[in-house]
Amino acid sequence: MSARDAALPEGVERRAFEGDTRRLATRGPPVYGEPTDGDYRLWDAGRSKLGATLEKGLPTGLEGGQRALYLGAASGTTVSHVADFAGPTYAVEFAPRPARDLVEVAEARGNLFPLLKDARQPETYAHVVEPVDVVIQDVATRGQARVATANRRFLREGGRLLAAVKARSEDVTAEPERVFESFLDALNGYEVIATERLEPFHDDHLAVVARRA
Repeated sequence: MSARDAALPEGVERRAFEGDTRRLATRGPPVYGEPTDGDYRLWDAGRSKLGATLEKGLPTGLEGGQRALYLGAASGTTVSHVADFAGPTYAVEFAPRPARDLVEVAEARGNLFPLLKDARQPETYAHVVEPVDVVIQDVATRGQARVATANRRFLREGGRLLAAVKARSEDVTAEPERVFESFLDALNGYEVIATERLEPFHDDHLAVVARRA
């Protein structure tokens, strides 16, 4: 087993899709027209920053059955895969249109709870979200470090933050490396474990794995 495969959580496997036997997959009903192999469906790293993070072999600390808070769930592409192997999964999305799609995705998954909320205002959903083992962040907004810091309140001690930092959402004119350095400098209350760029899956994105300090 490679180091990359060793980092996969229980419930995520590599299966054969379209002639490639090494693609990520989870077991669950299809969501976005992805290919299937029996009960398994392709987890397309090109459409998922968390999928790309797993492909890169970062030490996410993900395990089957964990409680998760997903910030920036959009229409449910990635968070549906998370709910396939995780325990209770809280999915925060601010925009009403993708949130409607997210609700439809949640109808087939009893452990997925969509929340039409703003991840920059965690106090608006603090009464709903229980302590979680992992916060997964994929928000397209300025102040991504502030979002991560504000949502630290939901992480149990030692829980992990898995963030996909979008350079162009912070400053479209700045060099990505400078944006990434600023994010790490502004990330309060966490110990950074690992970082890696997500090319070739996603341009100008940095995967960050951090532990609640």
